[in-house]
Amino acid sequence: MLTNQQTRINVANPIQAIRGMNDILPPDSFIWQFVEDTMRNVLRSYAYQEIRLPVIEKTELFKRSIGEATDIVEKEMYTFLDRNNDSLTLRPEGTAGVVRAGIEHGLFYNQIQRLWYMGPYYRHERPQKGRYRQFYQCGAEAFGLEGPDIDAELILLSAKIFEKLGIKSFMTLTLNSLGSVQSRAKYRDILVKYLTDHQSELDEDSQRRLTSNPLRILDSKNPAMSDLIANAPKLMDYLDAESATHFAKLQEILTKAGLSYTLNPCLVRGLDYYTKTVFEWVTNELGAQGTVCAGGRYDGLVEQLGGKPTPALGFAIGMERTILLLQQSQQQLPIAPLDIYFINDSDAAFQRALDLADQLRDHMPKMSILVNCGSSSIKSQFKKADKSGAEFALILGEQELQSNSIGVKSLREKAEQTTIQQDDLVKYFLNHLKK
Repeated sequence: MLTNQQTRINVANPIQAIRGMNDILPPDSFIWQFVEDTMRNVLRSYAYQEIRLPVIEKTELFKRSIGEATDIVEKEMYTFLDRNNDSLTLRPEGTAGVVRAGIEHGLFYNQIQRLWYMGPYYRHERPQKGRYRQFYQCGAEAFGLEGPDIDAELILLSAKIFEKLGIKSFMTLTLNSLGSVQSRAKYRDILVKYLTDHQSELDEDSQRRLTSNPLRILDSKNPAMSDLIANAPKLMDYLDAESATHFAKLQEILTKAGLSYTLNPCLVRGLDYYTKTVFEWVTNELGAQGTVCAGGRYDGLVEQLGGKPTPALGFAIGMERTILLLQQSQQQLPIAPLDIYFINDSDAAFQRALDLADQLRDHMPKMSILVNCGSSSIKSQFKKADKSGAEFALILGEQELQSNSIGVKSLREKAEQTTIQQDDLVKYFLNHLKK
């Protein structure tokens, strides 16, 4: 039992959410639902199938896939030992888990797979607008296809999502090619030599990356290094022939499809497993956190994690940044609809309202209906109905119960209240709401 002192301490220091892990409250939760539903519908229209994955994986999965020299593995993962002394990690990204599941369940053996997923991910970063410690992503991955046609499909799919959300005009698609593992290794040596010759111009973070992950230096946001990066050797100049042809064909397909893009030779992505095509959707509307969607090819990852060689690529969309951009786009944001507010003035009327509301829900499952609970006057309930945003108020009182009727009042249009028979209620709204 808590002592009085413990009770006072708990009241004075209420438990709050962990920093960087945020609650999503109404009405924002309805905007999230709208975005999620839009993404699901587009992915379904492209014949991608959903895969649902654990939020905790063995730490070794991410060390082997992402790379031990990356910021994610070195500094950002939430890793802990469980009761069996196994090292486990809250997933920091989605691709590794999809590949693990595909290998484990034989999804890639002589098969083409188009998969998508949605959910929370975890990185211990300094929280700021658009970057959180628990964040949400929607991702899509394709396995078993090696040509630039599937690269184009996946990029066009991402474009369709942003188009349907009404935010595509606020974004720019950027493209690059990292080439093969072999051509990138040759370029890495050339880049390291260049950067070593200018080592005094590198900031502390880049000094560290020079030996561990030098290509990431090209992605530095430090303005003091912009000239150094601009004058660095370009990876595009060292692509192998097959990668160059692949990238040229991708650009041709996108151009013919009418999708504009910008080539960015400094786009390298932060994870070790990428090869050939990499792309990002970026915006200037969100400050420093301008990357809304990122992806590319990772043809060697399946084999790297123990499967048979399988060409693959994918992308992940940041949900928080997508929603922030949607909220800043000046378009009319969706709100949680309420179609009907049932007003009742007695226990018997309340019981009948419950029954009639369920009849409407059975025939029109998209309809949103609220039955007033709690004792309050008819006048007070009308005020609540109006404040709720409902389109209609339905009134059940003693007189309506005796005559088997119900009052129908439009709350958003200037129209007289009407009375109909309760048996005709479903038919009335089937005609009026068309839901």
